[in-house]
Amino acid sequence: MATATSFDFKTWLRSHPNPKMRRLFTMLKRARAAGIPTPSVYNKVMYRLITMLKGGFDTITRLFIYTPAFKGRLARCGHSLYLYSGLPLVTGPLKIELGNECRVSGHTTLSGRTTPHPDRSVIPTLKVGSNVDIGWQVSIAVAGKVEIQDNVRIAGRCQLFGYSGHPLNAEQRALGAPDEDHRLGDIVLEQDVWLATGVTVQPGVTIGRGTIVAAGSVVTHDLPANVIAAGSPAKAVKQITQ
Repeated sequence: MATATSFDFKTWLRSHPNPKMRRLFTMLKRARAAGIPTPSVYNKVMYRLITMLKGGFDTITRLFIYTPAFKGRLARCGHSLYLYSGLPLVTGPLKIELGNECRVSGHTTLSGRTTPHPDRSVIPTLKVGSNVDIGWQVSIAVAGKVEIQDNVRIAGRCQLFGYSGHPLNAEQRALGAPDEDHRLGDIVLEQDVWLATGVTVQPGVTIGRGTIVAAGSVVTHDLPANVIAAGSPAKAVKQITQ
């Protein structure tokens, strides 16, 4: 209510027919933006202080709160997990296995398909190797299996979709029906793959060892090893020579 009242007063003052009132609004706005003049030394000290305090707080919460909590959701976790920026969102019946020395952003979403797999013995499983980076705002949706092998790099806002979550038929989608079983697929990122920012990987895709997928690409089919791929749909555009 106070915010709305303040907004109404500012609007009234700014649009008042009296020029003096409008000038008063301008003066008040300048006074608000003026701030307090502070010396450069003070500014630098405050920046370092705030950075140090925030860094210390982030380290404590990472070590004693978020990392143990995330480990409590994992089926297997290797040594030297580095979890940063909070706790990933994990939904559905997802089994997660992490190797050694993995780095995972807390702004990650990991989901297992809630509708049973056509093979009822299959549990949605995310298997991550060692020395893997999973970046900011990455989404990984698992129907059967998503395998991320050693030394893979997944940049921010990448999306790996082993299932879509919704049917193609609009009427069924409006009723909340699950996606069709024939649209599910496993995803495999072989060793040393690098997905640049904003890459989307669709169901049933294997990306070969050492391949780099350019930013914003959409991978709809398998990619060979040791190439640079780009586009929508992504295709090999250059061979990587070792």
